[in-house]
Amino acid sequence: MDKNEIKSLIENAKTYLGIELGSTRIKAVLIAPDYTTIASSDYGWENKYENSYWTYHMEDVWTGLQSVFASLVQNVKTEYDVTLKRVASMGFSAMMHGYIALDKDNNLLVPFRTWRNTTTGKAAAELTQKFNFNIPQRWSIAHLYQAMLNNEKHTQNISFLTTLAGYVHYMLTGKKVLGIGEASGMFPIDSEINDYNNQMLDIFDDLAKDMPWKIRDILPKVLNAGENAGVLTVEGAKLLDPTGTFEANIPLCPPEGDAGTGMVATNAVAVRTGNVSAGTSIFGMIVLEKELSKVYEEIDMVTTPTGKPVAMVHCNNCTNEINAWANVFKDFLISIGQTPDMNKIFTAMFTEALKGEIDAGGLLLYNYLSGEPVTGLTEGRPLFVRTPEGKLNFSNFMRAQLYSALATLKIGMDILVNENVAIDKLLGHGGYFKTPVVGQRLMAAATNAPVSVMETASEGGAWGMAILAAYMLENSQTLEDYLDNKVFANQPVTTIEPQQEDIQGFNHFMKNYISGLEIEKSACANLK
Repeated sequence: MDKNEIKSLIENAKTYLGIELGSTRIKAVLIAPDYTTIASSDYGWENKYENSYWTYHMEDVWTGLQSVFASLVQNVKTEYDVTLKRVASMGFSAMMHGYIALDKDNNLLVPFRTWRNTTTGKAAAELTQKFNFNIPQRWSIAHLYQAMLNNEKHTQNISFLTTLAGYVHYMLTGKKVLGIGEASGMFPIDSEINDYNNQMLDIFDDLAKDMPWKIRDILPKVLNAGENAGVLTVEGAKLLDPTGTFEANIPLCPPEGDAGTGMVATNAVAVRTGNVSAGTSIFGMIVLEKELSKVYEEIDMVTTPTGKPVAMVHCNNCTNEINAWANVFKDFLISIGQTPDMNKIFTAMFTEALKGEIDAGGLLLYNYLSGEPVTGLTEGRPLFVRTPEGKLNFSNFMRAQLYSALATLKIGMDILVNENVAIDKLLGHGGYFKTPVVGQRLMAAATNAPVSVMETASEGGAWGMAILAAYMLENSQTLEDYLDNKVFANQPVTTIEPQQEDIQGFNHFMKNYISGLEIEKSACANLK
């Protein structure tokens, strides 16, 4: 399409908008009816560690949303000489799960507790035992029950419990709803009825018998992909766009988490497909054709945006240590009078890793900035260690960095391998895959499976959210068929097969990695 055609689409509100609040950036993507991106914007932000919790301030949420939207409007104006006043439909997604508790007047009862917190171990363990269903520490119900166990007074005043995506959607539409994929990280879902598990709701109500509420009454209503989730209110439009230019009454699709939008963005919502999202955190998701044989603490059971059961391995730490070292290298270049280019720095870090020895030269690295439930750690200490025989050079160091980013995921994915879970295709997205070939090749080694990347993978969850917004108006077929037949019908895909030497090298690294976890535990215990 030429610019005049796109301008006409924008003027006639035939575009779709997706906005995702990720862990390190908020991104907005505007797409055309052919699902191509016609404008985008982003806004960087960071979590804060305050009073023993990882959090984001709510004023930062609205500052970020208003900024990213204003930037999108400006980009549209600059590129197409038209003001964005309306879209056909829109939707919001955000980092998965966590804990946002509101009172009857919509006041935040405690600061937002994010997915990154590992403070709910006792609650998660008790609920897992009572439900006979794995409840991860980051799930909303684990946060709620832990707050109850801690006798936190605010639990008496909860009127609405939701996630960041659900909160933003509620403030913009007045609707207390959540897409089923995100809802499955609040409370277990029964995929037979595509709603919360009734038996487990009853069990929790018994645990909460001293509370003035019932769990059913404070959770968001569950919606499937394709359902209408309300419209942008006049107040919501002003909250998003304080200039008053953007119009109200635009339909919104159900809010989702970044896990669900990642599945959509990689066309991994059908049975026997999977995706790996690798950025600040890392998670692998496989759509199951049958239930696992037993409950695994390392495996979360969530759903696709249409309610199909998904086995998920979620790890809190992925690229954070790579990013930290990129800044070290940047500062080094500045100190010797160079002008650093961050894209070149990251490209060099990734490409040099492939020149390293297949086992990273005996170097060992842990990227645990925060706790990691898969390996039983409630805290993290980024750690680099080597034996006197370890071969320290830039290539080996970077190979260890990239291996470390995947190591905890591999521990969980190996459980699915032992369960004989079938995977026809595994698709990657996120910053780890930005440098061509490298991330795919090492991920293929970690999972012993072909790894594919699509051109749209770099757009990520915001693009996936825009697709879900479009699907709401075009849902004459299943989401799986819609993605196959319309969105991804002609999408170029690059696939890399696992290489035997990479597999051998990664396995050798993992042997040392698992043995060395005691070093990481000691660092957490002794380095305060």
